[in-house]
Amino acid sequence: MTRSVQALAYARPSALESGDSGRLLGLETSGGLTPRGAEARPRFFAGFLSSPQIAARGLLAVADVAAARYYQRLRPASLDPVVTGNGDRLRFESFSGCGGVYARLDVLSAGLDGAQTGHGTTNVDVNNPLREALSRLTGDDPLHLRVGPEELAVTTMEGPVVEKKVPLPDRWLRGFAEAQVASAGFDLRAELSGAEAVRFLRSLPRSQARGAAPLWVTPAGRTLRPTTRPLPGSVCLAGPDRLVALERVLRHATALRVYGPVPDGAPAPSAWEVELPGMRLTLTLSPDPARGFSGEGGVLEALATDEAAGDAELVSVLLAWEPRIDPADLAEQAGLSVERVRAALTRLGTAGRVGYDVADAAYFHRELPYDADRAERHNPRLVDARRLLAEGAVALDGELATVASGERRYQVRESGGGRLHCTCAWWAEYRGRRGPCKHALAVRMARRGASVGAPVAVGDAR
Repeated sequence: MTRSVQALAYARPSALESGDSGRLLGLETSGGLTPRGAEARPRFFAGFLSSPQIAARGLLAVADVAAARYYQRLRPASLDPVVTGNGDRLRFESFSGCGGVYARLDVLSAGLDGAQTGHGTTNVDVNNPLREALSRLTGDDPLHLRVGPEELAVTTMEGPVVEKKVPLPDRWLRGFAEAQVASAGFDLRAELSGAEAVRFLRSLPRSQARGAAPLWVTPAGRTLRPTTRPLPGSVCLAGPDRLVALERVLRHATALRVYGPVPDGAPAPSAWEVELPGMRLTLTLSPDPARGFSGEGGVLEALATDEAAGDAELVSVLLAWEPRIDPADLAEQAGLSVERVRAALTRLGTAGRVGYDVADAAYFHRELPYDADRAERHNPRLVDARRLLAEGAVALDGELATVASGERRYQVRESGGGRLHCTCAWWAEYRGRRGPCKHALAVRMARRGASVGAPVAVGDAR
């Protein structure tokens, strides 16, 4: 597994402090993009939180996921959460070290006490002393939140006084993209009141045997009923213990919404959204605790065409840190079809440049503060497919294609709806549920006339 080291530099540690004017939660930032370009320490917000204790617990839940490995728990993991200012809200995001849980806290305008929110994305320092201080926070006395350095310090800070170096695996980067693609295919499956949400979540098992069949939940009156097999309207809940971070905010929940794809009998991802006063906390789970999002293959079709690369570059310059991206509006501005814009957004997602909010059923603009383009360059199936194409291993013959791979030859056939079927072991095991195999991907690229060189880079949005 390819990994690099992500270096984060903060001017000082984030801290919760008390002063003459009340308490101040200062979250320090490290390197990010804004409408003005790259900034060493961007500043996104300075104002009061409407529900301080709830916001603190929500931020801790996001930090919990960043520090967790829900599978093979021996190795610690932690990457500081990402914060995005979208003008009307702040979004705090993290991914678990095992790559199977994505967390996001959306602090909406109602939770920010009317203060103006900036635009951009950066990492934010959440250190152990801050976590302890936030855990002790009680009551709802006024709490001033600052995301970024103090105004006077913006021009006077010199070198960083806090540096963190953390491993950043490629599979972690690909997971961000795959979670976004999976979420775009979700529908709302169930909604519970706050009281029912507490009862249901606290009734779930705290552990699941490794390799055990996934749990399913299905609406039953005002609550959800666990089952061992999928029923119409069911949602897969693989590894229910991975929802433990929601316990931070359960007592404040006003509703629980559950999202997932149309069940087809196979394990599937799901999203669990807790509504809170002025904010939302969402956990998105992979189909299996032992299976991170990185291998789901949902982005591969969009990466297998140069058309999507060019479209993504065009669409990227039209993004403006919007909290809700409307593909139809982008299509009109770019002169493209809505289908091509959606493929371009998927490609931009592989570079961490858009996310997906299931509550709004819409994409949102952000710029992850690391070289997320590497997630495309090092995607194993994409790399192998390009190699097969470069070696001339693909022979097309109408709806049938032959791919020579090693000493074997595989038959790839196109069925109705343009779906490709392959005779390889990968397709036999997953039947296309985890995206195309490398042979089908190479055939798709050959049919589209995609180039075999390095993928076209997506330009920076300004």
